[in-house]
Amino acid sequence: MEWPQINVTVEELTFNLFQRPLHPELFKIYAKRKIETSKYRADIWVTGCTHVISVYSGGMCLTEVISSPGQVLPQRGLIERFQFRGPRTHKCTLSRGLNYMTDFQIEKMSTNLYQQSYKDLEHFSKNRGIFTKFPDLKVEKLEPFCYIDYEARKTELHVHTFAAYPDQITMIKTQSLFDFQK
Repeated sequence: MEWPQINVTVEELTFNLFQRPLHPELFKIYAKRKIETSKYRADIWVTGCTHVISVYSGGMCLTEVISSPGQVLPQRGLIERFQFRGPRTHKCTLSRGLNYMTDFQIEKMSTNLYQQSYKDLEHFSKNRGIFTKFPDLKVEKLEPFCYIDYEARKTELHVHTFAAYPDQITMIKTQSLFDFQK
């Protein structure tokens, strides 16, 4: 198995928002889910301690990507790109009634809090979401992981992600809302 790139500083990671789908061959996908409602369908991919979320509705596609350095991504369809340099909120409204909002924070943790977060999120994932861990990449008994929780409502998709980087004892937490009101 090819292991993800986790020994990067959080500031090297990039948030990307595209108004188009991205081909799965661009990514190493460790886990995935498909969601479908009467208003939209969505693909959620765990791509290491990063993720790709593509939401399709009425001929439109919006794709959120958290990428590692060196990840090859197209320029076509790129709406927004920025580095993780502290908390941030981003909103945009696209034509045909698609509203999008994301909020993220970077949390530096103690070793105990990191381990407890790992246990809590792994336990929570037994009932919902996707928990992907990488035991062969442990750093001093701390295991990198990605947990994606999602709630699919009729006209909204709520996604919460938790990506843990043990070498920095740091977690990136994102909340994204895809809202289809028309």
